[in-house]
Amino acid sequence: MSVEQRSAARKIMRAKAVVTMDGMPPQPARTLDIGASGISLTFEHKLEVGHLGSVAFELFLDGKAHIVTCRSKVSYCIFSGDHFKIGYQFINLDPTALNAITKFLR
Repeated sequence: MSVEQRSAARKIMRAKAVVTMDGMPPQPARTLDIGASGISLTFEHKLEVGHLGSVAFELFLDGKAHIVTCRSKVSYCIFSGDHFKIGYQFINLDPTALNAITKFLR
């Protein structure tokens, strides 16, 4: 039986992303879904739970792409087929990023 760990609603979001974990160079990823407190994406490398870094992604608002960058912490890492599904929890979102994410989730 699976226990849902998320406390907020999620919205499917398929977009390009760049993951820059502390101590690692930037690497491409693809988003899966987003919520007010975090994001999940597919990534080619395994990451340890608790690892800190930044996730930058495209968010489409009013027909335009906006790049949003969020300081984040890995909350889970699951091997899925030929990639890893990584869940991130946002840390101290700046007001601009929070506003963009909130607007997208409406």
